[in-house]
Amino acid sequence: MDRWASFDCYGTLIDWNSGIAAVLSRLWPPPEFGHNVDELLAYFHAIEPVVQFDGSLTYRQVLQRSLRALAAVRGLPLADDDAGALAESLPEWPPFPEVTEALTRLRADGWMLAILSNTDADYLEASIARLGVEIDERVVASEIGSYKPGHRHWDELERRAGYPEVHVHVAASLFHDIGPCAELEITSVWVNRLGERSRRGEIWAAELPDLRDLPSTLARLP
Repeated sequence: MDRWASFDCYGTLIDWNSGIAAVLSRLWPPPEFGHNVDELLAYFHAIEPVVQFDGSLTYRQVLQRSLRALAAVRGLPLADDDAGALAESLPEWPPFPEVTEALTRLRADGWMLAILSNTDADYLEASIARLGVEIDERVVASEIGSYKPGHRHWDELERRAGYPEVHVHVAASLFHDIGPCAELEITSVWVNRLGERSRRGEIWAAELPDLRDLPSTLARLP
């Protein structure tokens, strides 16, 4: 029996908040501009999904437009040469410390692994190289012309995987991933890395603070 575990990448496997925050702090140092980096991160995360409504954009373009929009909304200077700063930094964003071990254990347990990501193929390949674990399938926004929370990532994976009997999706974003899985009736695990409180009800099968206990959690799911 094929068992597939699919993952969001950025925010779930790769620590995008630290990667983005490092760029924002470099562009607009808090002592000079008097802002809180966490506040800028919150603005960025609100802006990016709006930019992604245009599914024809590459993720490189999404990052550039989102950074320009953030600068405009917050009244911050942004030189033309710096508009691509986030896009250029993405391949260096680090994985969360427990991720490689957890994915390695899943492979040893017989799970097929996939990543469904709102990104471009070259970015995802760079991040997979940092994970150091074989990934069986990748579905990226730039190849299917759609960004999550649209359903096309899951539809495409199901098609490629031959509509497996067991498919669990693992992600940190309620908006981009867990909500759509509920709509599609796909079992999901919410990786609540930020200690959020949800008002959406328990639409996921399990909630974890990170991936350390994911292999044992998936083994217990019906």
